[in-house]
Amino acid sequence: MVTRLTLLHTSPVHVPVFDALRDRDHPGAVLRHLVAPELLDRARAQGPDAAAPGLRALLAGSVGPVLVTCSTIGAVAESLAPELGVPVLRVDRPMAAQAVRTGPRIAVLATVESTLAPTVALLREEADRAGRPVSVTTHLIAEAWSRFEAADTAGYLALVAGAADRVTEADVMVLAQASMADAALLAGTSVPILASPPPGLAAAVQAARRGPVRP
Repeated sequence: MVTRLTLLHTSPVHVPVFDALRDRDHPGAVLRHLVAPELLDRARAQGPDAAAPGLRALLAGSVGPVLVTCSTIGAVAESLAPELGVPVLRVDRPMAAQAVRTGPRIAVLATVESTLAPTVALLREEADRAGRPVSVTTHLIAEAWSRFEAADTAGYLALVAGAADRVTEADVMVLAQASMADAALLAGTSVPILASPPPGLAAAVQAARRGPVRP
C-alpha cells in the first residue's frame, strides 16, 4: 500500500527538506505539499486563531493524515482534525515529547516570536502527559528572521547556531521552527539540540500506514 501524506507549509523552503527526509528515511511515501505563507503572516499579525479559516479551506477534502510544519499554527490546525475528518499532526509534537524525556531544563529557541507561546504550551502539555516536571526558558533570535526572508539561509542558520552556543543551564534545546533544523549541525555546544522535521515526518508516516482512521 502506498503511504500518502499531505504536508502544509508556510514557506516553500520546507518542500525540499521534507522530500529529502522522505527519500532518506521513508522511500516510496508520496508527499502532497501545500504552501501557504499567508497563514503565518495572518497568525503573526492577529494571533494563531486567525489562521483557522484558511486552514479549513486548504485542508478540506484531505484523504489522509496532514502534517503541519509551521509551529505557530500547529495547535490551531491540530484542533481542526475532528471537523476535517482526518488526523492533523503537528510536526513539533514528537520533538516536544523527546525533549521532555531528555531532561527537565528545556530551552526553546525561535526566530519568530509568535512561535514561542505555542511551543512552550506544547512542551508543558507533553510534560503533564508524561508526569515529568519541566522548566522552560525561551530565547528569541529576532535578528535572524530577516535573513530567512532574504533567502540568506547560511546567515540565518549561523545566527541560530550562535544563539544555541550561548545557552547555558539547559539539559536540552528545542529548535521551535522547522526552518532552524540545520543549525544543530553547526552549533558547538554539548547540550542536545532537537529539531522537528525527522521525528515529525516519521510520526506522520506511521499514522498514514495505520490506515484511514477518524481523529
